[in-house]
Amino acid sequence: MDDFHQIRRGSSGGAFPRDLGPSEVTARRALAKCRVNMLPDTTAAVAANSMNKGDVLATARVAGIQAAKQAAGLLPMAHPVLVGNVYVNFTIADDHIDVESSVDTVDRTGVEMEALTACAVAALTIYDMCKSSDRTMSIEQLALWEKSGGRSGTWRREESLDE
Repeated sequence: MDDFHQIRRGSSGGAFPRDLGPSEVTARRALAKCRVNMLPDTTAAVAANSMNKGDVLATARVAGIQAAKQAAGLLPMAHPVLVGNVYVNFTIADDHIDVESSVDTVDRTGVEMEALTACAVAALTIYDMCKSSDRTMSIEQLALWEKSGGRSGTWRREESLDE
């Protein structure tokens, strides 16, 4: 190992971002999902846009988009990525809201962390805006569901949120 890598890694290993070295610039996409469980009265209020803090889903969408763009600043090992499109969408059911985020880029590393961060922050925003009405809420099942591009190609999760 050369001196640079010995110093960089240190004698005890340490934590350092992955060297992107010869990685190719390719189109990449990631999709993440999670669920915010809540009382049926809360989902009804969100759907009717009658929460006292304002439009929950519009605010959560903007928060998720902002979060995707800030992932590298929040996660110590994440590389800054040129974020292209960010989509944050919601499906309201009787007792939960499903959150889905997708992020696209053309870069040397993937956008899995950006999609997961967007999804998590959108869910946290829903929680924040609804917590005065519903203390029973929980955020569950945050996971990467699809990724494409890069050296490892395409990957898809098999199970569904309902399992």
